[in-house]
Amino acid sequence: MIRTYGRWCLVVLLTALAVLNSASTAQGRYLSPATVAAVLCGAALLVRRVPWYASAGLATAVTGLWGWPLLPLLLVALFDLAAHRRVRWAVGCAAVALGANLLIPPAVSVWTPRQYGSTLFVLLALVSGLWAGNRRRLLKALGDQVEHLRVERELREEAARAAERSRIAAEMHDVLAHRLSLIALHTGVLATRKEQLPAPVVERLALLRTTSTEALADLRDVLGALRDPGSESAESAPGPVLRDVDELVEQARAAGQQAGLRVDGRAEQAPAAHRLAVYRLVQEALTNARKHAGGAPVRIHLSYGPPATTVEITNAPGSPSAHAVTSGFGLVGLRERVTALGGHLHAGPGGAGSWRLAARIPHPTPLEQNGTTP
Repeated sequence: MIRTYGRWCLVVLLTALAVLNSASTAQGRYLSPATVAAVLCGAALLVRRVPWYASAGLATAVTGLWGWPLLPLLLVALFDLAAHRRVRWAVGCAAVALGANLLIPPAVSVWTPRQYGSTLFVLLALVSGLWAGNRRRLLKALGDQVEHLRVERELREEAARAAERSRIAAEMHDVLAHRLSLIALHTGVLATRKEQLPAPVVERLALLRTTSTEALADLRDVLGALRDPGSESAESAPGPVLRDVDELVEQARAAGQQAGLRVDGRAEQAPAAHRLAVYRLVQEALTNARKHAGGAPVRIHLSYGPPATTVEITNAPGSPSAHAVTSGFGLVGLRERVTALGGHLHAGPGGAGSWRLAARIPHPTPLEQNGTTP
């Protein structure tokens, strides 16, 4: 927008200068063919609907007919041609205009005031147009590249979120399938002892066993497709989903990490989804500490008690691993998981150059656990 306004002001100023120069060569008469030609040429350079070859040809013609008073408008036309990579046209128009001035009266010829002076102005317009055009194209290419990188990053973040949602669904599928299987198993055992139970209880047990079995089948139909049974990741996936954070910390210590763990409350106090999130948070924090702060101690503080499950992990500054390869989207997936549970995640620098990862996930209220809202 600023560039457009600047061009308008420049062309209007040069058109006014051409009119004044034309009037001075016509004994002060402003109404002359040269002044009319200057106005028409300036308008052609300003109006976008006029083809570029028409405005360039008009500027060349009026400069060739009336000489140096209209030379500024020709310079604008040559600048535009060079800026749009029409160098051959620009050189041709300049040659025609300069050649035609050899045939007009010396008083208005571009060669009369100073020999080769007009040629230098023409060359300056061509060089300036080439520089401006290349700079404009370079800035546009850089802008397109930045936009491409922005879109690519958004797509990667969205892919990381989608992968985390699929992982959450697959993990919850394993947990819920295990619990529904236990319900179906125990109700089946109780139903085999129907001679020792009242008839209404036997009916309720049969209904409970049938409902749990159907729910298990529906759960597998809905969420089982999220894990491809033929993929290598599915075959190599760990067995139990509700893995213990203590085992994860022990594995990190065995690998040489200085990991300290403090736990408040019992893990059973938190919902299964919270415990899965805690495991993923600790796993990601330990992995990042190994990559970016090798040899630095890691402090882990977990709290499972109501009203919220909280995680706080800090690591001191250390030396980054020389072979670390990171995608930068691990925290995106963790933030997606924590946000889906109604919590919030903070990851950033702590005090004294340390790194801090903290999350708080509120426990569901009794009404939410029962599937109702207040």
